This record gives sequence, structure tokens and C-alpha cells, in this order.
Amino acid sequence: MSLALRDTPDGCTLAVRVHPGARRNAITGEHDGALKISLTTPPSDGRANAALIVFLADLLNIPRANITLLTGASSRSKTLLLKSLTSAQLHTTLLSERSELS
Repeated sequence: MSLALRDTPDGCTLAVRVHPGARRNAITGEHDGALKISLTTPPSDGRANAALIVFLADLLNIPRANITLLTGASSRSKTLLLKSLTSAQLHTTLLSERSELS
């Protein structure tokens, strides 16, 4: 996995590429260093952003309050701050999730 993860004093950042209105919620791969995520929620009124935070919080087993949308509120390309996680911890968790899906 070649994700562009960056450690910060508060945690780490994660770039994502979201596909709203999909058939199911899932990690579907990578795109230019970003994690590709499909969400069933349509992209209206910020609902897909909220669904993204819920999906990642459940996946990473962290509180929703630990995930902040930094950039891309109205774009498919987004950057998130994941508080209390290092890039190494995030990478390990995502690798184990991907292997469970295979």
C-alpha cells in the first residue's frame, strides 16, 4: 500500500478519494496516494462527509470525534486528520483490513 500518510503533532493525515452513491460502503483501492472509499450515501448536504467519518471511525475503532475533515468538503478528494493514531498504526490497520477483504 503506497498511501500518502503524514504524521502531525495531533495524529496523522490521510488522503481519501470518495465515491458516493455506491452499492456498498467499502475500501476499494488506492488512487494517487489516496485511499479509495465507496459510500452508499449520496453527496448532498454533507451527508457523504458524515458517512465517511462514521465509516472510518468504525473501521479504525476510534471515536468519531477523533476524525476531522481538513480539506475537500465539497470534493471527492479529501484530507482527514486522524487524532491519536500514527501513520504506522494507520498503515498496519489498513493493511489488515485489506487482507481480511481479500
